[in-house]
Amino acid sequence: MFEFLSRLFGGSDGSKNRAKERLRLVLVHDRASLSPGLLEALKEDLIQVITKYLEIDEEGLEVNLDKSDDSVALIANIPVKNVKRGTK
Repeated sequence: MFEFLSRLFGGSDGSKNRAKERLRLVLVHDRASLSPGLLEALKEDLIQVITKYLEIDEEGLEVNLDKSDDSVALIANIPVKNVKRGTK
């Protein structure tokens, strides 16, 4: 049974990480009433802007929404590899 599931969902770490990311996006959607597509678009836009100034580890990047009683906070964990110098 495990072998079947491994083949179905991919046994590599990359596939595992993508599946975890998709699940996380679904959970965030449920908590904040934000579509997973919109959150993914936000994440891609953040990557585009941040990579103008910093070299980041995109695999380690996490973007979450934290919903409290009356507000929602955007929480981003962005591993920085290097600061780019001389950007325009």
